Amino acid sequence: MFGRQPSSRADLPDPAPMLRSLAHCVIEIFAGARDLEQIARWVTDDVYRNLSKRVVLSARARRAKGLSPQRPVFGVGNVHLCEPVDGVVEALVLVHQRHRVRAVAIRLEGFDARWRASAIGVL
Repeated sequence: MFGRQPSSRADLPDPAPMLRSLAHCVIEIFAGARDLEQIARWVTDDVYRNLSKRVVLSARARRAKGLSPQRPVFGVGNVHLCEPVDGVVEALVLVHQRHRVRAVAIRLEGFDARWRASAIGVL
């Protein structure tokens, strides 16, 4: 009875705005323009740890190339989502940058009447 309680889709808000925000934030985090802590409340502990490792690798790559963190220029495009089970959304958010399009894959799970990302991947 204590701890996180799964939520039905009917008890959860529209996931699209959160998916767009998360995709936007993750791209900025990897570029070094935003702190990972800013999305801590939206993600599970496992996702936070995995993103933290990726942030370290991105920072190391920037240092090796002599680059400083910069805010990337991009637009968040279409959100393609499906709901495999009640209270779970799996989505792909397209992110348009100058010379390429990236995809941010996100799995949201509803707990305690709010969404939390249980998986995030950037392709």
